[in-house]
Amino acid sequence: MTTLTTPPGTAAEVSAAGPSPARARRRTVPRGLRRLLGPVLFLVLWQLGSSTGLLDAQTLAGPSVVAKTGWHLVQDGTLGHHLWVSLRRAAAGLVLGVLAGLAVALVAGLFRLGEDVLDGTMQILRSIPILALTPLAILWFGIGEEVKIILVALGCAFPVYINTHAAIRGVDPRFVELARTLRIGRLGLVRRVVLPGALPGFFVGLRFSVTIAWLVLVVSEQINADSGIGFLMTQAREFSQTDVIVVGLAVYAVLGLVSNGLVSVVERRALRWRPSFEGS
Repeated sequence: MTTLTTPPGTAAEVSAAGPSPARARRRTVPRGLRRLLGPVLFLVLWQLGSSTGLLDAQTLAGPSVVAKTGWHLVQDGTLGHHLWVSLRRAAAGLVLGVLAGLAVALVAGLFRLGEDVLDGTMQILRSIPILALTPLAILWFGIGEEVKIILVALGCAFPVYINTHAAIRGVDPRFVELARTLRIGRLGLVRRVVLPGALPGFFVGLRFSVTIAWLVLVVSEQINADSGIGFLMTQAREFSQTDVIVVGLAVYAVLGLVSNGLVSVVERRALRWRPSFEGS
């Protein structure tokens, strides 16, 4: 009888010896710190360029100047006031847009007649840049708070619709046939099979909507606004205050990061039943 031997250095031998030193060192460093490496390196290079004169302060203020300006704006209450106004506008527009997009997606996804009537219109409207609708929105809704919230809502509705509708129509038909075999009614089919299967797509659309809400808000707050982060940046532009402009951009970046993190937490809790690949 021939005896099979494992040559040295094979996967079995490596597995028995444990993880490689490089992988072991990587695991000892918290993942959060590894994710901060890129932003920290960017800030260091930015500060070096500003300190050495490669970046003109009138063109782009350095991180230290931006941090000092931001601290002054926080101390005198200016940043807090404008931030609260922007948060209210973004939250109102996001809620309206997500609810509208979800409602249309359910009607178009669950009913063929709904898809025939609504999907073509939604596909046409989503091809139009939201910011191109600004002049028309001003004529319809004026230049008050309503137009800012409506523009944000329009921007948020389409990602939710597209991804949720696609997820509903992408539900595995084998599960649908199984539900019918078990004599589950239409409402039970929607509640137990279709909606859980569409949740991942909904959260993808929600992630896009959260980001788009801040992008649209930047422009909408320049429409006859007297408050908000966008208004603060517009004022700073008129006086060539690049440090204040960068503070506004940093605030938008942090808001986008935090809101995306909140969506991720909700998504993980809602989709605990679904195994996912987390990388190696």
